[in-house]
Amino acid sequence: MIAVDGGEVWADDSGGGGPPVVLLHPGVGDSRIWEPVMPALTASWRVIRYDARGFGRSPAPAVKFSLLADLITVLDHFGLGRVAIVGCSQGGGSALGLALDHPARVSALVLLCPGVPGYRWPEEPDDELDAEYERALQSGDVEALAGLMQRAWAAAGPTPAVIEQLRSAARAELSSRDLQQQDPPVVDRLGEISVPTSLLVGDADYPPLIEADRDAAARIPGCELTVAPGMDHLPPLREPDLVLRVIKSTLARAGW
Repeated sequence: MIAVDGGEVWADDSGGGGPPVVLLHPGVGDSRIWEPVMPALTASWRVIRYDARGFGRSPAPAVKFSLLADLITVLDHFGLGRVAIVGCSQGGGSALGLALDHPARVSALVLLCPGVPGYRWPEEPDDELDAEYERALQSGDVEALAGLMQRAWAAAGPTPAVIEQLRSAARAELSSRDLQQQDPPVVDRLGEISVPTSLLVGDADYPPLIEADRDAAARIPGCELTVAPGMDHLPPLREPDLVLRVIKSTLARAGW
């Protein structure tokens, strides 16, 4: 466990002498989502991954916290100066924040269906889904929340690994509620990113997010965009070989 401001997070360091790569999980899962790509990554790089507060093996938060601040604390704990960042969804938002606010600490960015802090989402209310979600939150129903997340983010269908990821996310949602603070907006600063960057999103993902990611890729200088047919919001579980190819090609562009 690593001490963060007012709490702890579980983290893992593969060790080894390779360049450091940090994996940031999505808000619809935890650090176990990286299991399919870990053997190939640790063969060449020192890989650090951790569970955000309330996810996976990290305790539920007790105070207000920032994902970006926790990321910086984890980097400092392991004595990491400059790293390559692979961020999925929620983790992609933190990766962008680090690259913009602390550019000297980032050598390359791999963004998997990233959330883009500050992006203005279209108004497409789903009153029925919103009402179901609120009822599940109020009742603390993990299974109901996970099922609703599946409808929104796992269009490619359930597997045991997918279901367990969504349950972890549901537990985190219930434990965090209003404690997780939004990181600063980055959408208008994406043109400042100067490191090799790739963005991978599936065409079966949430349509407004696909458009947000296309827009982000167009704003980031030299960003390599890949739109994967049939892939939803869980790339490391759905297309691990493709995820590995994107990671390796991006890190090669950075000389890693």
